Amino acid sequence: MSQLFPGEVFANTADFDTGIRQLLPRYDEMLEVIARCLPSTSHRILELGCGTGEVSLKLLQRCPDAQVIALDYSPRMLEFAQNKMAASGYKQRWTGVQADFGDWAINSDKLNVGSEFDACVSSLAIHHLHDEMKSKLFQRIAASLTPDGCFWNADPILPELPALGEIYQAAREEWATQHETSLMEVRAKIGNTNPQGYSSQDQLATLDTHLQMLTKAGFKTVAVPWKYYGLAIFGGYV
Repeated sequence: MSQLFPGEVFANTADFDTGIRQLLPRYDEMLEVIARCLPSTSHRILELGCGTGEVSLKLLQRCPDAQVIALDYSPRMLEFAQNKMAASGYKQRWTGVQADFGDWAINSDKLNVGSEFDACVSSLAIHHLHDEMKSKLFQRIAASLTPDGCFWNADPILPELPALGEIYQAAREEWATQHETSLMEVRAKIGNTNPQGYSSQDQLATLDTHLQMLTKAGFKTVAVPWKYYGLAIFGGYV
């Protein structure tokens, strides 16, 4: 089985866009909500862990004047995303940077991505950091946003009780069945994940823990614009 970085998920990168939609309920709806939470007038947007570029596409469609700077440590994902942007006519408005956003959290000067972002987004990436690094990353994000700038993150969350975890799992199984597959079949396409930089296996935290981290990081308003069982979009404004 292929050795993958955390977040790459599938042994074959080309399987990601289809597989993630079978693995996670309401994936497209989740990404639509992230894009909708950004002002359409946003000019500079930072994306942490861009993967195959699905979020980038929605951001560029929603914000016609925006430039997106997208970080990912996977050269395979960046190449896939770059080709997708070019095919969609967004090549001039999208910049992919091969980097670990954990490095950016520790020392922003190490990466020449600038600051003064109108918005920052991430999906299915930050949960690979342990809680101390999540806190540092949220602090870095807050410091890199313009006044009234926003940050939105879509990630799985830790169930507050085992019983809730069982409910969340059942919802995912039902979703896969509705799409004429099963989680077992989807997971058969998943590769073995190796730690990379500051990221490793799932390091889930509860939704409440995330909101407390955001408040401590300097976000004046925190919010949860979307939640579906064990998936949530959370963030706020500085």
